[in-house]
Amino acid sequence: MIDDHGEPERVVIFADEFNGDSLDRDTWNVRGPSLWVNNELQAYIDSPQTVRLLPEGAVEGADGGVLELRALAHPDGFETPSGRVADFVSGRINTRGNFDFTYGRAEARIRMPDLEGIWPAFWMLGNGRWPDTGEIDIMEYVGEPDWVGVALHGPGYSGETPIVNKYFFPEGEDVTGWHVYAVEWTADSIEFLVDDRLIYRVTRPMVEIYGEWRFDTPKYLIVNLAIGGAYPAKTNGIEGPYYGLPDETAAYIEQNGATIHVDWVRVTQSAN
Repeated sequence: MIDDHGEPERVVIFADEFNGDSLDRDTWNVRGPSLWVNNELQAYIDSPQTVRLLPEGAVEGADGGVLELRALAHPDGFETPSGRVADFVSGRINTRGNFDFTYGRAEARIRMPDLEGIWPAFWMLGNGRWPDTGEIDIMEYVGEPDWVGVALHGPGYSGETPIVNKYFFPEGEDVTGWHVYAVEWTADSIEFLVDDRLIYRVTRPMVEIYGEWRFDTPKYLIVNLAIGGAYPAKTNGIEGPYYGLPDETAAYIEQNGATIHVDWVRVTQSAN
Protein backbone atom coordinates (compact mmCIF):
# COMPACT_ATOMS: atom_id res chain seq x y z
CA MET A 1 0.00 0.00 0.00
CA ILE A 2 1.21 3.49 -0.91
CA ASP A 3 0.24 6.72 0.85
CA ASP A 4 -0.64 10.07 -0.76
CA HIS A 5 3.05 11.04 -0.94
CA GLY A 6 4.09 7.91 -2.82
CA GLU A 7 5.67 6.32 0.24
CA PRO A 8 4.84 2.80 1.49
CA GLU A 9 2.00 3.02 4.00
CA ARG A 10 2.93 2.27 7.60
CA VAL A 11 0.88 1.05 10.54
CA VAL A 12 1.53 2.05 14.15
CA ILE A 13 2.11 -0.99 16.35
CA PHE A 14 3.23 0.93 19.45
CA ALA A 15 2.87 4.53 20.60
CA ASP A 16 3.16 6.34 23.89
CA GLU A 17 2.60 10.09 23.72
CA PHE A 18 3.10 10.49 27.51
CA ASN A 19 -0.09 12.52 27.83
CA GLY A 20 -1.46 10.79 30.93
CA ASP A 21 -1.16 11.63 34.59
CA SER A 22 1.38 8.88 35.25
CA LEU A 23 3.56 6.38 33.43
CA ASP A 24 1.63 3.47 31.91
CA ARG A 25 2.82 0.52 34.00
CA ASP A 26 1.11 -1.93 31.65
CA THR A 27 3.58 -0.75 29.00
CA TRP A 28 6.71 0.30 30.88
CA ASN A 29 8.77 -1.31 33.61
CA VAL A 30 10.81 0.99 35.85
CA ARG A 31 14.16 -0.51 36.80
CA GLY A 32 15.43 -0.49 40.36
CA PRO A 33 18.80 -0.38 42.10
CA SER A 34 19.71 -4.04 41.57
CA LEU A 35 20.85 -3.12 38.04
CA TRP A 36 24.43 -1.86 37.73
CA VAL A 37 26.45 -1.92 34.50
CA ASN A 38 29.33 -0.11 32.78
CA ASN A 39 30.71 1.35 36.03
CA GLU A 40 27.99 3.98 35.97
CA LEU A 41 27.72 6.27 38.97
CA GLN A 42 23.96 6.21 39.55
CA ALA A 43 21.54 3.78 41.12
CA TYR A 44 18.26 3.45 39.26
CA ILE A 45 15.23 3.92 41.48
CA ASP A 46 11.48 3.67 40.90
CA SER A 47 10.43 7.09 42.16
CA PRO A 48 8.53 10.14 40.86
CA GLN A 49 11.74 12.01 41.65
CA THR A 50 13.48 10.20 38.79
CA VAL A 51 10.65 9.04 36.47
CA ARG A 52 7.56 11.17 35.92
CA LEU A 53 5.21 12.63 33.34
CA LEU A 54 4.83 16.38 32.94
CA PRO A 55 1.62 17.90 31.54
CA GLU A 56 1.08 19.77 28.30
CA GLY A 57 2.72 23.18 28.45
CA ALA A 58 5.30 22.20 31.06
CA VAL A 59 8.14 21.75 28.56
CA GLU A 60 8.63 24.24 25.72
CA GLY A 61 8.37 22.77 22.26
CA ALA A 62 6.71 19.52 23.32
CA ASP A 63 3.58 18.27 21.59
CA GLY A 64 1.50 17.57 24.69
CA GLY A 65 2.85 15.88 27.80
CA VAL A 66 6.37 14.53 28.22
CA LEU A 67 8.29 11.83 30.00
CA GLU A 68 11.00 13.25 32.24
CA LEU A 69 13.91 11.15 33.45
CA ARG A 70 15.85 12.95 36.15
CA ALA A 71 19.20 12.31 37.83
CA LEU A 72 19.76 13.67 41.33
CA ALA A 73 22.63 13.68 43.78
CA HIS A 74 22.01 11.59 46.88
CA PRO A 75 23.67 13.50 49.74
CA ASP A 76 24.21 10.51 52.01
CA GLY A 77 24.80 8.00 49.22
CA PHE A 78 22.17 5.50 48.10
CA GLU A 79 22.95 1.94 49.18
CA THR A 80 21.90 -0.68 46.65
CA PRO A 81 20.92 -4.29 47.47
CA SER A 82 24.47 -5.40 46.64
CA GLY A 83 25.95 -2.92 49.13
CA ARG A 84 27.23 -0.49 46.50
CA VAL A 85 26.82 3.13 47.59
CA ALA A 86 25.86 5.43 44.70
CA ASP A 87 26.28 9.19 44.82
CA PHE A 88 23.48 9.69 42.29
CA VAL A 89 20.04 8.23 41.54
CA SER A 90 18.28 8.28 38.18
CA GLY A 91 15.59 6.66 36.01
CA ARG A 92 15.44 3.85 33.48
CA ILE A 93 12.36 2.31 31.83
CA ASN A 94 11.80 -0.56 29.40
CA THR A 95 9.01 -2.53 27.72
CA ARG A 96 10.39 -6.03 28.35
CA GLY A 97 7.57 -8.54 28.72
CA ASN A 98 5.01 -5.92 27.65
CA PHE A 99 6.00 -5.02 24.09
CA ASP A 100 8.62 -6.18 21.63
CA PHE A 101 8.79 -6.44 17.85
CA THR A 102 10.83 -7.73 14.92
CA TYR A 103 11.50 -5.31 12.03
CA GLY A 104 10.09 -1.84 11.61
CA ARG A 105 10.90 1.70 12.63
CA ALA A 106 11.36 2.71 16.29
CA GLU A 107 11.64 6.42 16.96
CA ALA A 108 11.46 8.91 19.81
CA ARG A 109 11.42 12.71 20.04
CA ILE A 110 13.94 13.69 22.71
CA ARG A 111 15.57 16.80 24.16
CA MET A 112 18.72 16.65 26.32
CA PRO A 113 20.89 19.09 28.30
CA ASP A 114 24.41 20.38 27.66
CA LEU A 115 26.09 18.50 30.54
CA GLU A 116 29.36 16.67 29.99
CA GLY A 117 29.48 13.16 31.40
CA ILE A 118 25.79 12.32 31.49
CA TRP A 119 24.85 9.25 29.43
CA PRO A 120 21.22 9.08 28.27
CA ALA A 121 20.21 6.53 25.66
CA PHE A 122 17.29 5.26 23.58
CA TRP A 123 17.94 1.66 22.58
CA MET A 124 16.69 -1.91 22.17
CA LEU A 125 17.67 -5.32 23.52
CA GLY A 126 16.73 -8.89 22.72
CA ASN A 127 15.02 -11.05 25.32
CA GLY A 128 17.90 -13.45 25.85
CA ARG A 129 21.43 -13.27 27.24
CA TRP A 130 23.52 -10.26 26.23
CA PRO A 131 24.99 -9.88 23.67
CA ASP A 132 23.76 -13.08 22.05
CA THR A 133 20.33 -11.69 21.10
CA GLY A 134 21.64 -8.32 19.90
CA GLU A 135 21.56 -4.69 20.97
CA ILE A 136 20.56 -1.72 18.82
CA ASP A 137 21.63 1.68 20.19
CA ILE A 138 19.41 4.21 18.44
CA MET A 139 20.84 7.18 20.33
CA GLU A 140 23.58 7.56 22.94
CA TYR A 141 24.86 10.88 24.25
CA VAL A 142 27.82 11.49 26.57
CA GLY A 143 27.50 15.22 27.07
CA GLU A 144 29.26 16.71 24.04
CA PRO A 145 26.23 18.52 22.61
CA ASP A 146 27.30 18.60 18.96
CA TRP A 147 27.05 14.83 18.44
CA VAL A 148 25.26 11.61 19.33
CA GLY A 149 26.31 8.01 18.78
CA VAL A 150 24.68 4.88 17.33
CA ALA A 151 25.89 1.28 17.52
CA LEU A 152 25.13 -2.42 17.23
CA HIS A 153 26.31 -5.09 19.68
CA GLY A 154 26.26 -8.84 19.30
CA PRO A 155 28.47 -11.93 19.67
CA GLY A 156 31.93 -11.00 18.45
CA TYR A 157 31.16 -7.30 18.20
CA SER A 158 30.12 -6.23 21.71
CA GLY A 159 31.55 -3.71 24.13
CA GLU A 160 34.13 -1.85 22.06
CA THR A 161 32.06 -2.66 18.99
CA PRO A 162 33.36 -1.83 15.51
CA ILE A 163 29.74 -1.28 14.38
CA VAL A 164 29.50 2.29 15.68
CA ASN A 165 29.13 5.79 14.29
CA LYS A 166 28.88 9.42 15.42
CA TYR A 167 26.44 11.95 13.99
CA PHE A 168 27.47 15.60 14.17
CA PHE A 169 24.59 18.06 14.04
CA PRO A 170 24.51 20.77 11.37
CA GLU A 171 25.60 24.25 12.38
CA GLY A 172 23.02 25.88 14.63
CA GLU A 173 21.69 22.57 15.99
CA ASP A 174 22.65 20.40 18.95
CA VAL A 175 21.11 17.98 21.43
CA THR A 176 19.45 20.74 23.44
CA GLY A 177 16.83 21.07 20.71
CA TRP A 178 14.08 18.58 20.02
CA HIS A 179 15.14 15.83 17.61
CA VAL A 180 13.61 12.57 16.39
CA TYR A 181 16.04 9.66 16.78
CA ALA A 182 15.05 6.58 14.79
CA VAL A 183 16.11 3.19 13.51
CA GLU A 184 14.74 1.43 10.43
CA TRP A 185 15.26 -2.30 10.95
CA THR A 186 14.84 -4.95 8.26
CA ALA A 187 15.91 -8.57 7.84
CA ASP A 188 19.18 -7.57 6.17
CA SER A 189 19.99 -4.01 7.20
CA ILE A 190 19.66 -1.46 10.00
CA GLU A 191 19.51 2.25 9.21
CA PHE A 192 19.89 5.00 11.81
CA LEU A 193 18.22 8.37 11.30
CA VAL A 194 18.10 11.77 12.99
CA ASP A 195 15.19 14.00 11.95
CA ASP A 196 14.68 11.68 8.96
CA ARG A 197 18.30 12.17 7.83
CA LEU A 198 20.03 8.85 7.19
CA ILE A 199 23.21 8.94 9.29
CA TYR A 200 24.48 5.33 9.20
CA ARG A 201 23.55 2.10 7.44
CA VAL A 202 24.67 -1.34 8.64
CA THR A 203 24.16 -4.41 6.46
CA ARG A 204 24.17 -8.07 7.37
CA PRO A 205 27.50 -8.67 5.54
CA MET A 206 29.12 -5.81 7.51
CA VAL A 207 28.11 -7.46 10.78
CA GLU A 208 29.07 -10.97 9.67
CA ILE A 209 32.69 -9.89 9.28
CA TYR A 210 32.79 -9.92 13.09
CA GLY A 211 30.13 -12.42 14.18
CA GLU A 212 26.63 -13.74 13.69
CA TRP A 213 23.76 -11.46 12.67
CA ARG A 214 21.46 -11.49 15.72
CA PHE A 215 18.86 -9.05 14.50
CA ASP A 216 16.13 -11.46 13.49
CA THR A 217 14.52 -11.88 16.91
CA PRO A 218 12.20 -9.57 18.89
CA LYS A 219 13.64 -6.54 20.66
CA TYR A 220 12.15 -4.39 23.43
CA LEU A 221 12.56 -0.65 24.02
CA ILE A 222 14.66 1.10 26.68
CA VAL A 223 15.06 4.74 27.66
CA ASN A 224 17.49 5.64 30.44
CA LEU A 225 19.59 8.39 31.94
CA ALA A 226 22.93 7.16 33.25
CA ILE A 227 25.59 9.30 34.94
CA GLY A 228 29.28 8.81 34.16
CA GLY A 229 30.59 5.35 33.41
CA ALA A 230 32.54 3.66 30.65
CA TYR A 231 31.41 5.52 27.53
CA PRO A 232 31.70 9.06 28.96
CA ALA A 233 35.07 8.16 30.53
CA LYS A 234 36.32 6.76 27.22
CA THR A 235 35.34 10.04 25.59
CA ASN A 236 36.45 12.62 28.17
CA GLY A 237 39.25 10.68 29.91
CA ILE A 238 38.07 11.55 33.43
CA GLU A 239 39.09 8.89 35.96
CA GLY A 240 38.00 10.56 39.19
CA PRO A 241 36.81 11.44 41.66
CA TYR A 242 33.75 10.60 39.55
CA TYR A 243 34.47 8.17 36.69
CA GLY A 244 33.59 9.90 33.42
CA LEU A 245 31.92 12.87 35.15
CA PRO A 246 33.52 16.33 35.45
CA ASP A 247 33.37 18.06 38.82
CA GLU A 248 31.37 20.87 37.20
CA THR A 249 28.64 18.49 36.08
CA ALA A 250 28.57 16.77 39.47
CA ALA A 251 28.14 20.17 41.13
CA TYR A 252 25.37 21.11 38.70
CA ILE A 253 23.49 17.88 39.38
CA GLU A 254 23.85 18.43 43.12
CA GLN A 255 22.23 21.86 42.76
CA ASN A 256 19.72 21.30 39.96
CA GLY A 257 19.51 17.70 38.87
CA ALA A 258 19.92 16.62 35.23
CA THR A 259 16.89 15.89 33.07
CA ILE A 260 16.05 14.50 29.67
CA HIS A 261 12.61 14.90 28.12
CA VAL A 262 10.88 12.45 25.78
CA ASP A 263 7.90 13.81 23.85
CA TRP A 264 6.82 10.45 22.44
CA VAL A 265 7.97 6.95 21.46
CA ARG A 266 6.51 5.15 18.44
CA VAL A 267 7.03 1.95 16.46
CA THR A 268 5.67 1.48 12.95
CA GLN A 269 5.82 -1.29 10.37
CA SER A 270 5.08 -1.48 6.67
CA ALA A 271 1.45 -2.22 5.89
CA ASN A 272 2.50 -4.55 3.05
